[in-house]
Amino acid sequence: MDFSIKYFKDYISFHVDDSHPVKELLPHPCEEADIEEEEIRRALAHPISSARLSEIVKAGEKVVIITSDVTRPVPSWLLIPCVLQELEAAGVREEDITVVFALGSHRHLTGEERERLAGEWAYHKVKCIDSDPKDCVHLGTCRNGTSVDIFRTVAEADRRILLGNVEYHYFAGYSGGMKAIMPGCASLASIQSNHKNMIRPGAYAGHLDGNPVREDIEETAAYCPADFIVNVVLDDHKKIAYAAAGDPVAAHRDACRFLDGLYRVDIKKPADVVIVSTGGYPKDINLYQAQKSIDNAKHAVKEGGIMIVAASCHEGYGSAPFTRWIESYPTPEERIAAIHEHFELGGHKSAALGLVQQKCTIYLVTDMDDALVRKANMVPFHDLQQAVDQALEKRGAKASVYVIPVGGSTLPMIQ
Repeated sequence: MDFSIKYFKDYISFHVDDSHPVKELLPHPCEEADIEEEEIRRALAHPISSARLSEIVKAGEKVVIITSDVTRPVPSWLLIPCVLQELEAAGVREEDITVVFALGSHRHLTGEERERLAGEWAYHKVKCIDSDPKDCVHLGTCRNGTSVDIFRTVAEADRRILLGNVEYHYFAGYSGGMKAIMPGCASLASIQSNHKNMIRPGAYAGHLDGNPVREDIEETAAYCPADFIVNVVLDDHKKIAYAAAGDPVAAHRDACRFLDGLYRVDIKKPADVVIVSTGGYPKDINLYQAQKSIDNAKHAVKEGGIMIVAASCHEGYGSAPFTRWIESYPTPEERIAAIHEHFELGGHKSAALGLVQQKCTIYLVTDMDDALVRKANMVPFHDLQQAVDQALEKRGAKASVYVIPVGGSTLPMIQ
């Protein structure tokens, strides 16, 4: 069979002989909402396990609307005006409303970025600020020791409304929900403590119940509760396909179920060889970005199998901490051991990559220098067909194959 997958801004082709059982794993078809704002208003009018937002908030209360920064594809310029209309219906004054961009550990936004994310109308109507991990209030401590230190404006508000998009997260299970507060509006120490749970059993994409990272995130609500959420699921064109509003857990779970209907692909058993593309640019701009597709695809490959990753990575490793960890720790085992001893954001992705490498060999078809690929404990290739042929030769004449053309948004899971 012949296949063609995205590689940077183009496509590359390869062939798998018919003697090999081969299956392509693709997301399910999805129709975007006819009018995105109408889908948001539908969700607001029919909240899940909650009263309407306009019935929850009261005049005179201080309200924060928490949304994501530029690193996330949340269409907040569509969401915020719809939420403001609900607050206006409740009699909340504009001067009592603050939009908070949840930075987590990311850089501050520019004024232009804040205006673009909020939308021009909302930006000039209400106060819009960044969260500040250095200006936090200590509210309590989670069972596993995570200190709930939350940005002061959020901690001292009377009402908290969380906006977000739901997609697979490689150790929190899914994005969205209470994640807007923890880690979105938390101190750096709180974020690191929460993220340490990524190396515990149960912390993987598409998993909620028993996921120590997600449980830690949602325990934060005992100390800093959210009153209402609006979460959206986006299609492959980053348009709203579905919106869920209401209770911070129930509405989040509803959006997760919708996401599964689009991007989760059930498989009966893992394959000897898995060939995965990130979906091309910008998801394969560097290894740090390509790691998400690698982590998704790990569920489809056998123990001791081979994963072939087509990712340009023309900017190399990417993140500075990620690069430093790869250069400082020669083996996957050393990176995993180090993350247990001293957790560092950025370094955590090198440990996540190491966990995959303990399961399978990774062939990287890339523009990166061979020495950099080998330093990251992968086998370098610059020709996809050559990588496929070598993998099939190693795994045998009857080796089974999965092809995952959009690794960044496809989650294969064994039934």
